[in-house]
Amino acid sequence: MSKGTGSGLISLGIVLVVVGAILKFAVSVTTTGFNVNTIGIILLVVGICAVVIGGVMFALGANRHTTTRESVQYSPGGSERVVEHHDVTP
Repeated sequence: MSKGTGSGLISLGIVLVVVGAILKFAVSVTTTGFNVNTIGIILLVVGICAVVIGGVMFALGANRHTTTRESVQYSPGGSERVVEHHDVTP
């Protein structure tokens, strides 16, 4: 899990919510065997779930960090250098 994955899911969820809302509320078509309004409701629900899951993944990905220790034995001082950076992927 990473912040990038979470933001991608949030973006996908927003797109699905917009398309679902358009199909549910703005389109009035009479068809047989295929209901456009039902597809709109399904896309709305899936989009909302994607936004919620993306938000959770974004929040969990924000708390990850890694400490890397590099041994600098071949330098004149022979000391150890500590470098801290945040992971993009776990």
